[in-house]
Amino acid sequence: MHYLGAILSLVFIFFTARLLLKKYNPHAILLVSGLLMLVVAEVLKYKLPELKEPTGFSGFDLFRYIEESFSKTNAGVGLMIMAIGGFVAYIDKIGASDALVHVSMKPLRLFKKKPYLAASLVIPIGQLLFAAIPSAAGLGLLLMASLFPILVNLGVSRLSAVSVITATTAFGIGPASAITASATGIAKMDSVLYFLNHQIPLVLPLSLSMMITYYFVNRYFDKKEQTIHNNKDVEKKEFKVPLIYAIIPILPIILLIVFSEIFSFFDSPITLDTTTAMFISLFVALICEFIRVRNLKDVFNSLSIFWNGMGNIFKSVVTLIITADIFAKGLISLGFIDGLLDVAQNFGFAAVGIGIVMTIMIFLASMLMGSGNAAFFAFGPLIPKIAGKLGVESTSIILPMQLSASMGRTVSPVAGVIIATAAIAEVSTLAIVKRNLIPLIVALVIMLVFHYI
Repeated sequence: MHYLGAILSLVFIFFTARLLLKKYNPHAILLVSGLLMLVVAEVLKYKLPELKEPTGFSGFDLFRYIEESFSKTNAGVGLMIMAIGGFVAYIDKIGASDALVHVSMKPLRLFKKKPYLAASLVIPIGQLLFAAIPSAAGLGLLLMASLFPILVNLGVSRLSAVSVITATTAFGIGPASAITASATGIAKMDSVLYFLNHQIPLVLPLSLSMMITYYFVNRYFDKKEQTIHNNKDVEKKEFKVPLIYAIIPILPIILLIVFSEIFSFFDSPITLDTTTAMFISLFVALICEFIRVRNLKDVFNSLSIFWNGMGNIFKSVVTLIITADIFAKGLISLGFIDGLLDVAQNFGFAAVGIGIVMTIMIFLASMLMGSGNAAFFAFGPLIPKIAGKLGVESTSIILPMQLSASMGRTVSPVAGVIIATAAIAEVSTLAIVKRNLIPLIVALVIMLVFHYI
């Protein structure tokens, strides 16, 4: 009976994966599977995720999970993703994206004959940005607005470009990261020291390995699939907007870096989140448009492009994130994670063995749930107790686990960053995952060898 829930969760995972591969609607499959797992967990008297405001009747509580998931998502990451989606639509409409490509193409011309090298160089640059902008979906969409058109115009295929952009979010490091905050709280360490002394030394070789593997993997898949580069030559395009518009797509990134917690440019701390940065940048774009067209009515009317962009992202991306959250709740309620942990402990592994098994388990859990945070928050609090029994420091186990959580998210077809970037690039999530899988598995193996052996 103890492992019954975990076994049933594996059955649900199998049928869910099968239906997704048969191209059933993912929103419906994840939602129904998640609700059915919650029903089974209730019947088996398992502990269900806690509701803020239960209805008083378990049958209605199932649908309260959906309501609370909508509320939580729309108030946080959902609003952020919609704001970025609207901003991306707006800057594309006013020609700011084309202006950025035009400006960037000149210094990057030397990569015209080496597009895959240019794509690989995006990985370390993006990882630096990820330390300052610790939102996988947020950074992914920002890079889709700024770097994606540049890479495509260099001759990189759409799939190769979006794959390296998602790869920039593979390591959740830095004091501003939610996973880092949780890890340092569990290990009782200062977040900056943890970042400098533990995260950076381990991430550097992993980043190098990913640059190399993505170079060869993307080149192989493009050749195998005979990818056609439908790239518009922006350099030869007649512009109707000033080149100063090239700053608009990267303005949110500039704002977030300048006002990041990592830097102390101001005596009185100023905090800025991704959503706020998007709205600031939108109004800067509106002012630029007014200066250019000198017609207030047209400028005000153009704002509808932003709202439409937000709506399109909501119906395609945010709703999928919400249904994936219900699916994750179902897995947790059936004891999927607890079952995996019990199996590892029952095999009698020593500290290294437990660390390796738990790192792989959290990678797989993150891959299934589509959330590195959810997987790590479920496993993380168990580490001090396990480390105490084994007589080792918590950081020796928690560091690779923390990194594998964000790595697993990068190969999850239901992860927010994969869904959001795929929607903008007009490619399938499974095609991105196929590109990401080999480099991330190689990085996972290197991490385990580098850290434990």
